[in-house]
Amino acid sequence: MGIYNDRIVPRIVEVACGAKFNNPQRKRVCAGLHGRVVEIGFGSGLNVPFYPAAVQSISAVEPADLGWKLAAGRLATAAVPIERAGLDGQSLPFADSSFDAALSTWTMCTIPDIATALAEVRRVLVPGGTLHFVEHGLAPDTKVQVWQHRLNPIQKAIAGGCHLDRDIRGLVETAGFEIRDIDIFYMQGPKFLTALTLGVAVSP
Repeated sequence: MGIYNDRIVPRIVEVACGAKFNNPQRKRVCAGLHGRVVEIGFGSGLNVPFYPAAVQSISAVEPADLGWKLAAGRLATAAVPIERAGLDGQSLPFADSSFDAALSTWTMCTIPDIATALAEVRRVLVPGGTLHFVEHGLAPDTKVQVWQHRLNPIQKAIAGGCHLDRDIRGLVETAGFEIRDIDIFYMQGPKFLTALTLGVAVSP
């Protein structure tokens, strides 16, 4: 599974998350980012074209070496400085209050201890800093949730630990963030995979 997760999963993520139909959601979630930004789960840099001009720098947290290599072309054309500055969202190598904003796109589903990761994001944000996120997760409809729970073990096995049924809004609020904007909706495709939560939350 080590070789599969290291060499195959980053390529699957590059193809699946790099589909053009995801671009409108990336544009929406990146809007309003500013100053010093920490991006959790940088992957292959699919958000790079959508960073607003107000962003001063990106500190990229990405565990997969292959993901970082796949980002090379996007890094070369980036309009802001981007540094690979961490490997684990559950243990961020930054001082308290280091960032004005944080960004997470299709990442919370995979981090093993997401509660610890969100606590770390809160720690490194300045008071009033914002967490911008778009994540797939627990659907708003009970019938879809049933299938998500049933299929979750298979999804975790083939997609590098990705969970289908995490309650993204609940996790963010439990971590102490205050939701400022939230949109829970389905994209086109199988509902158990395409229930999205897109929003901005504030660290008090």
